[in-house]
Amino acid sequence: MAIYEYECLKCGHHFEVWQKITEDPLKTCDKCGGELVRLIGNTGFILKGTGWYVTDYARKDKKESSKKEESSSTSSPEKSSQN
Repeated sequence: MAIYEYECLKCGHHFEVWQKITEDPLKTCDKCGGELVRLIGNTGFILKGTGWYVTDYARKDKKESSKKEESSSTSSPEKSSQN
């Protein structure tokens, strides 16, 4: 379900309605019977769970970079001993 904003062209009444996405838009104002227009407004949403915060991404990057550093530091002495 989404919240849609409507405004009456005749009386200027402005209101919000919870509707399914599949429902047809409202066409007439309940107060005066005038024509309604669905408005485009700012949307708000919340990202929940892991992976949505800067710190979550930073931790993953740090782990990957530290693994790369460990593998390169352990592999470089072996290469030098082979030469």
